[in-house]
Amino acid sequence: MMSVTLATDDIRYMRLALEEAQKAAEEGEVPIGAIIVSRGQIIARAHNAVERLNDPTAHAEMLAITMAVDAIGGKYLRDCTLYVTVEPCLMCAGALRWTQIPRVVYGASEPKVGYHLFADNAFHPKCRVEGGILAAESEDLMRTFFASKR
Repeated sequence: MMSVTLATDDIRYMRLALEEAQKAAEEGEVPIGAIIVSRGQIIARAHNAVERLNDPTAHAEMLAITMAVDAIGGKYLRDCTLYVTVEPCLMCAGALRWTQIPRVVYGASEPKVGYHLFADNAFHPKCRVEGGILAAESEDLMRTFFASKR
């Protein structure tokens, strides 16, 4: 029964991350969205803001980390799960390692700049990483965004 609830929650939170990704696309940003949940409560939601902030580190995950640690008042996200629409890059995976987040759930794989390409062990050793949740929706959003740029 627990896995059914977990899967339902994963889909619900990933849909919210997809809403964030859609906001990014509407702002001309690469459409990636992130949600951080702690004990069933959303404590952060963000989307890419690299162009708007003129900051190459303003990835959805990085902005969500900043919001989440502010919300909980500490640097560790030990009771949290990150939902992100696309596989985190190495920078984001490294930052998440320092938060000691125990679970990361992503949608689409990122074969060009995803953390897997560079370091399979980028996350904290106790972090469980799961990909493929609503992957098709995430891929479609990315494909549509980049097709509009060509």
